[in-house]
Amino acid sequence: MTPPDVAVTEVADPLAEAAPTMELLLRELDRRWPREAERLHRISRYALLPAGKLLRPLLLMEAAEAVGGGGPAVVPAALSVEYLHVGSLVHDDVIDGDAMRRGRPSVAARYGTADAIVTGDALMLGTFGVLTDGTDEAGGLPPGRVLDAVRVFAQAGVDLCRGQAMEGELRGDLGCGLDRYVTMTALKTGALFRAACRGGAILGGGSPAQRHALTAYAEHLGSAFQMHDDLLPYTSDSRTTGKSALSDIAAARPTFPVLLCHAMAGAPARARLEAALGGALPAADALRTVHELLETTGALDAARDRATAQADLAKSCLAELPRSRATAVLAAVADLSVSRDR
Repeated sequence: MTPPDVAVTEVADPLAEAAPTMELLLRELDRRWPREAERLHRISRYALLPAGKLLRPLLLMEAAEAVGGGGPAVVPAALSVEYLHVGSLVHDDVIDGDAMRRGRPSVAARYGTADAIVTGDALMLGTFGVLTDGTDEAGGLPPGRVLDAVRVFAQAGVDLCRGQAMEGELRGDLGCGLDRYVTMTALKTGALFRAACRGGAILGGGSPAQRHALTAYAEHLGSAFQMHDDLLPYTSDSRTTGKSALSDIAAARPTFPVLLCHAMAGAPARARLEAALGGALPAADALRTVHELLETTGALDAARDRATAQADLAKSCLAELPRSRATAVLAAVADLSVSRDR
């Protein structure tokens, strides 16, 4: 339920209102990455298209509009956050050894590890070139705003890497605790949500208070999104998610519901959980065991409730902004983050 003080306006279907923005982003992606090109370009296109949810570019566009800016001038910046995101996913699949991404072979599985690493590098480095496309002397974005956005994106890239390194430290450690997990996800997942929303607020000319509100919105949204994402192996099948449900189990990643389960379980259930995540069982059997324990301990429901609470906090941050179509879309994205099946 949307809190009463959220800055939404009367929009019958906010996500339908976002459809033209999504179509614009897709057209521009397709235009910038033609099919006939050199090898690195073709592999980059494979990574980018067909596109995923385009959630981060949408957030940037709507954040800019929510503070009174936006429009075509911020499209390059919106695409740049997608390049940073997709480049990081290409590298993630190399690190985790994942063969599937978005329902088809990952870049590494199709083209090999070397080309995947180079492609991820190229996409992430290309972020900054396309971000500055919005600057010109005839009606473009003010250079000072673009420079501030570059700083935000650069920090996001570093935070993302910090989160990835921390995830490696936590791998296989069910005793790491929820606080360390939340810190890790705030870096690895939250970084690009913050970059998109804060970057959009900067490029749109938002006040310091508006930038702060959208940054806080993004932080809660990122938490909600990752908490829900961790539930998908137990609530959706791989044909829907486009990624193997066994990935987290095989990599011994201590995800949010698993850590909740470890904290809530008694000694016998905790021992079973540790055995399942410790490689004592085949991955498919381990997944079934973990799913059963999540249900019987109540951790699955508890994780859903906490994810929903984070989504509600994200929406409450929008109260600092003028009511508009854009804030309605941002509120709808928060709801979607904890109701999606992929």
